[in-house]
Amino acid sequence: MTVDPPSTPPFRDPHLPFAKRIDDLLARLTPDEKIAFLHQFAPAVDRLGVAAWRTGQEALHGVAWMGPATVFPQAVGLGATWNPDLVRRIGEAVSKEARAMRARDDRVGLNIWSPTVNLLRHPLWGRNEEGYSEDPRLTSAIATAYTHGLRGDHPRYWRTAPVLKHWLAHNNETDRATSSASVRPRVLHEYDLRAFRDTVGAGAVAGVMPAYNLVNGRPNHVSPYLREQLRTWTDEELLVCSDAGAPSNLVDAEHYFDTHEEATAAALLAGVDSFTDHGTDASLITARVKGAVERGLLTEADIDTAVRRQLSVRFRLGEFDPHYDPHRGTGEFDTPAHRALAREAAEQAVVLLKNDDDLLPLAPDTRIAVVGLLADECKLDWYSGSLLHRSTPLEGLYERFGAERVEFAEGVDRVRLRTAAGAFLSVPPANAPDRARGAEGALDPALLSGRTDLPPLTADATGTEFALADWGEGVLTLRAPDGRYLSVAEDGFLRASADQPGGWVVQETFRLEPHRGGHLLKHLGTGRHVRVAADGVKVADNGDVFEVVTVERGEEAVARVAGGADVVLVVAGNDPHINGRETEDRTTLLLPEHQRRLLRAARDANPRTVLVLVSAYPYAVDTTRLPAALWTAHGGQAAGTALARVLAGDVSPAGRLPQTWYASDADLPDLFDYDVIGSRQTYLYFEGTPLFPFGHGLSYASFAYADPSARVAAGALYVSCTVTNTGDRPADEVVQLYARAADPSVPRPRRELLAHRRLTLTPGEPTPVSFEVPLTALEFWDVTRAGMCRERGPYELLLGASSEDIRLRTTVHVDGEPPMPRAVLEQGLFGADFDEQSGAALVDRTRAAGDAVTPAGDGTAELVFRACDFGAGATEVTALVAGEGTVELALDGGPVLAALTLDTPTAGPYAYTTLAAGLVAEGVHDVRLRLRGPLRLAHVGFSG
Repeated sequence: MTVDPPSTPPFRDPHLPFAKRIDDLLARLTPDEKIAFLHQFAPAVDRLGVAAWRTGQEALHGVAWMGPATVFPQAVGLGATWNPDLVRRIGEAVSKEARAMRARDDRVGLNIWSPTVNLLRHPLWGRNEEGYSEDPRLTSAIATAYTHGLRGDHPRYWRTAPVLKHWLAHNNETDRATSSASVRPRVLHEYDLRAFRDTVGAGAVAGVMPAYNLVNGRPNHVSPYLREQLRTWTDEELLVCSDAGAPSNLVDAEHYFDTHEEATAAALLAGVDSFTDHGTDASLITARVKGAVERGLLTEADIDTAVRRQLSVRFRLGEFDPHYDPHRGTGEFDTPAHRALAREAAEQAVVLLKNDDDLLPLAPDTRIAVVGLLADECKLDWYSGSLLHRSTPLEGLYERFGAERVEFAEGVDRVRLRTAAGAFLSVPPANAPDRARGAEGALDPALLSGRTDLPPLTADATGTEFALADWGEGVLTLRAPDGRYLSVAEDGFLRASADQPGGWVVQETFRLEPHRGGHLLKHLGTGRHVRVAADGVKVADNGDVFEVVTVERGEEAVARVAGGADVVLVVAGNDPHINGRETEDRTTLLLPEHQRRLLRAARDANPRTVLVLVSAYPYAVDTTRLPAALWTAHGGQAAGTALARVLAGDVSPAGRLPQTWYASDADLPDLFDYDVIGSRQTYLYFEGTPLFPFGHGLSYASFAYADPSARVAAGALYVSCTVTNTGDRPADEVVQLYARAADPSVPRPRRELLAHRRLTLTPGEPTPVSFEVPLTALEFWDVTRAGMCRERGPYELLLGASSEDIRLRTTVHVDGEPPMPRAVLEQGLFGADFDEQSGAALVDRTRAAGDAVTPAGDGTAELVFRACDFGAGATEVTALVAGEGTVELALDGGPVLAALTLDTPTAGPYAYTTLAAGLVAEGVHDVRLRLRGPLRLAHVGFSG
């Protein structure tokens, strides 16, 4: 008697389509097993041989949090390369390292939570370092390249599965879990959605992550745009992963729902498929889902939809086909090619801001003084891996010019801290080994604690001389002579224990607070003050008073080395964990005063002073008295070598600014003002004079533009020119194509990037450059049609080296729709479709969908709707409102013609009622609506 072997279940059959295999696996899972899959940490199903799985692996510019990996420049630095081909190769390297790391550590995930495609609308946003650009098209070009690299080229199996962050309109860390961005339809469709739409449409995105904030009064985790927009852009199943803790925020912080069962059900129905909440503990989420099912808020079919999307990603990653997965054996990690790529990226990210009299590049025999708080640093950020290799600007200059030609002064203040008893704080000797933060890897590095294997500080008659750096707003770090930063561990003792400031809550920052003729030393991580106790120095509710004894001011050391040098390099910028990072926005564009002091000291000692900014964001810095300046983001493991090669002229700089550098804080809108059109934000609308414009970047070569040509055919713009390197060295040029509607019917961008190309040109080489741009790139959101519209008329095409350095112009006439007034008798006016507003905020019309308008601030708002056509005449106006208050209507600049008052408050913010009043209007007019009181206006209708 023979026994037939058990047949292979269809979900294990690699020859079947993924959809059929997913259907089969879903049918085999029990309801409880499906619900368990909805948490970030999905458990194994042993009876089916299905392994445990988790969403989420950070890899913004290299594999993060899981120990050593190749570290590339920050995302904003990758944006500054303006080079999609380079960024695609970086994505390939990162995904290969993720595969190689997973082979030896199964904690490393393949569902990559990168890239960030939030637009860099406001330079004070704390997470500026994570985005690519203020421009939607540049952002999507770089993001598309990175996601294609992460995905790989195999038609069936993905190397990793990238998830875009953070959906949607997310540019503030202040109150980020409770604040609402007011985003009117034009801004939504022309700006915030565009970078997501174009990247998803390119076909290498596995999903998105909603942001913590609300948009128009509705949390992003229940956003109707997930269904109405995102899932219409691709035929692929997209996995929507919540941000950490955000599902609970719907009740606990935002109070948007009364119960967690309601909130969880609403999020899942809106499109959230994987819930990142309560760390590895899935019990609360699963209990909430089960509770929602029991209450009839969810069905098994709803759960199946979410699980199907997760399984789709897992199948594409080859989890169920180990013998067919072409990426399974990938072992490329820290290869020579990856190291070379890290250096190439760091070189291409350097932006030459200014270079009077060709001070740069430096001759080989130049005597260099390199000074500044960043001169001997290779800083990492929250989304970095640990360094395998390290190169600081100082080390790069030593290597390139020779140590004998380079002098260094960090510019810290050298201080001792004396107690009222006359003793000084002292770092005792320690024999513990060096240990870099995060080198061992962690699923959640926020849980890593400080070191307790080193002795606490004490106080004695001699004390220790500390290096004090003020990073702005009085936030200080104190470093011991052995290079370790003062830090506080969980036991409350103060130790010299950290290799760098870092952590989710930074434990290495302090503030000196004047007190009784001395200073209290406040530890910012705990909010407590430093005091000397019998068992060591610790933080306590009542701190000791210290006298700060300055041994040497930083500018004294800077002046000493600067005076005898041929050129001084002042390396300034930010520490990515201090004053501007996730959870913390900046308050100013200014360079911190400590670093301004160093810059003044260097310039006073030597007029040949070059400012090298190494930062995650723009600064407003006066370069008038400086002959040269450069900027680079924190450039990863090869940053110092790359910078030195650029300064030496081995590489001609060709990075370009991915966002506007404003001249002062006065040029900035409010951080919470998301209306880029109305408040004239970014290079698209800004009408002032920037410090440095979008797309700016100089070269050691020069380039001539000639022979412009443009035509319209087959639904596209065809634009070309010739670019010639007129310099004496090979160099890259970034050719930028902009467009401007010459006679628009509504406010349109001053100029808008359509396309760009980075090319390498040898001296004297004329190179033809051509662009094919679909005419859809000229569209805007037309509120009169509630859709995208290409308006007929002339469009000026601008070719040049930046948004302001335009070399060639030509005009084309494009066919399209004619301007049309609003047909208010047929359609009325939706409150959110205003052309202009003052004092208004957009809010949710209902919890599920739709927008309304309400007064913000003092309770009064004005809305303007241009060109409203009343035809032969209107005799009545109606307003759909909730709350209480008054809607006043006027035409053009005239008097109030109708007032609609809701005296009795409605039952709640979503309980709308219709008010009516008489009106006499005919022809075309601008309608002005004034809202008074706490009411919500959804729609205004007219009848004749």
